[in-house]
Amino acid sequence: MSDYLVRALAFDGQVRAYAAKTTETVGEAQSRHYTWPVASAALGRTMTAGVMMGAMLKGDNKLTIKIEGGGPLGLILVDSNAQGQVRGYVSNPHVHFDLNEHGKLDVRQGVGTDGTLTVVKDIGLRDYFTGQVPIVSGELGEDFTYYFATSEQVNSSVGVGVLVNPDNSIKAAGGFIIQLMPGTTEETITAIEQRLQSIPPVSKLIEKGLSPEELLEELLGKENVKVLDTMPVNFECNCSKDRFSTALISLGTEEIRDMIETEGQAEAHCHFCNEKYMFTKEELEEIEKEAK
Repeated sequence: MSDYLVRALAFDGQVRAYAAKTTETVGEAQSRHYTWPVASAALGRTMTAGVMMGAMLKGDNKLTIKIEGGGPLGLILVDSNAQGQVRGYVSNPHVHFDLNEHGKLDVRQGVGTDGTLTVVKDIGLRDYFTGQVPIVSGELGEDFTYYFATSEQVNSSVGVGVLVNPDNSIKAAGGFIIQLMPGTTEETITAIEQRLQSIPPVSKLIEKGLSPEELLEELLGKENVKVLDTMPVNFECNCSKDRFSTALISLGTEEIRDMIETEGQAEAHCHFCNEKYMFTKEELEEIEKEAK
């Protein structure tokens, strides 16, 4: 089944919940960037969180997540929007370590714990909304939980997981975000906390093949969950040769002329999807005319 996301309410509207299956989406990123397991897990967790956070937006709104934890992975950058589309990359895709003391991929070591998680939202206003918090874990689920509590003042629980096959392909990926609405009763909070403490890690639930709906039912109790809607999720990059042409024009005639005379061509590379676009001498000369 293709990737998709579920939006739901629980406990008679006291709780807002999101869950997503992102196996194919993270798999697309893995194959495009040739990421090794730790890099795949870190990028996939961030993309999964990004998809669910994008689903909190409306219309043409979009957001960018930057993870800069000081670890060997370097920058993790993810874009997502309100339509379930997401793209992302990691600066150093070939990072992997032995499993950690819990027998899991050592994402914390890859991400690092000395840096920041930044979310920039474009919600159609003149100024962007920017929220930034220190990395508190490096495992990312806890870091997004801390982001919501600190930057958006919403008590939340975020779980994101990625399982990697021996051949580096993605076995399963997905996650959830549970958020308490204003006025949530102590009884409801206690019930949720007890369930979250007793269930297996999100990666184990994903490995069992639970759908997003079943994931929320496992987390919150089937009798408590009311699904509002679903939305397809996919890796989508908006780069194109035309966009890069526009970028080349902005460089100015002198720099374009230098490309023509020194290289006789130009290659543009999209960090997000790893696509390359070649510009011949003739195309560069046309771009030079437009720049004039």
